[in-house]
Amino acid sequence: MQKIAVLGLGKVGTLASELLHESGFTVTGFDNHTAADLPFETRRIDVSNTDALTTALTGFDAVLSCLPYFLNVGVATVAHGLGLHYFDLTEDVPTTKAILKLSETSRGLMAPQCGLAPGFVGIVGAHLIEQLDSCRSCKMRVGALPQNPTGLMGYSFNWSPEGVVNEYLNDCEVLENGEIKWVSPMEWIEKIVIGGIELEAFTTSGGLGTMCDTYKDRVPNMDYKTMRYPGHVQLMNFFFHELLMRERRQEAGEILVNAKPPVNDDIVFIHVSAEGEIDGHMRRNEFVRGLKPVEIAGKERTAIAWTTASSVVAIIEMVRDGALPGKGFLKQEDVSLDAFLKTQNGARYNG
Repeated sequence: MQKIAVLGLGKVGTLASELLHESGFTVTGFDNHTAADLPFETRRIDVSNTDALTTALTGFDAVLSCLPYFLNVGVATVAHGLGLHYFDLTEDVPTTKAILKLSETSRGLMAPQCGLAPGFVGIVGAHLIEQLDSCRSCKMRVGALPQNPTGLMGYSFNWSPEGVVNEYLNDCEVLENGEIKWVSPMEWIEKIVIGGIELEAFTTSGGLGTMCDTYKDRVPNMDYKTMRYPGHVQLMNFFFHELLMRERRQEAGEILVNAKPPVNDDIVFIHVSAEGEIDGHMRRNEFVRGLKPVEIAGKERTAIAWTTASSVVAIIEMVRDGALPGKGFLKQEDVSLDAFLKTQNGARYNG
């Protein structure tokens, strides 16, 4: 695997392309506009045109989609037809299920959900579970937030508005008492304190990836929640449900981004825990981080951009180097955390 096409050159897509280039891959970036001053070739494309996309991707070894989730099934289908390795960052459950079906007959590796959550947190959760003789619960929490919040919402939209709205409104898969269940988003609210900073966590969709199916007979309780500053979830419930913005998703995203635009000084909080027994004694294992912007290739990169881009590029490194399979469907929980953290890009998570 050498030649990689990256679709979507937003902040994450551009950074992922740069990291792939630095890691020795031959990268071509595709977007609906060309970009200047990048160390790799860029081309214009309309990704919704299947014939044009098929022609554009012919001759590549792999494709990384950094596009909005609703475009990924089309890209994955083209990659499947061409026999390419496929990677994406989606949190959308139906998209992942469609790609799982494609993987049954794929000639390459189908690897969705390779970002931060789902993605890296699943790798961490699996690692903590495996350290226990038996595990009664695993909880995964992630929050991408401004370091200096303002207003009642205490938030800035540094991530795709389509993705944020999607995870706030779609039902959430959990394991509860050994059963896979679907629960409403923006519920099960709890308090979490990281480094003296108080946060609230609540259910959102997609963050567990495939983990419920993987652990349903081993871990009776498992859930994923998003972390925000206190008071955020009440306002979001008011906005989406009392004002009925859940019926106008695109407009909701536009309103929220206009009100709370991206910031440079962000922070990504990660809090993953697993409880169970070791040698007959109860134990709680934790992985907790507060990750801030870092300089990469001479530029300051936001925390959400570098954590997401580094995660997927680390996975691609591992596939290239033979540390992961080159065919079928990749579950994030099958990725070794130790091996991930030893890659050029995964090492950034060491802090």
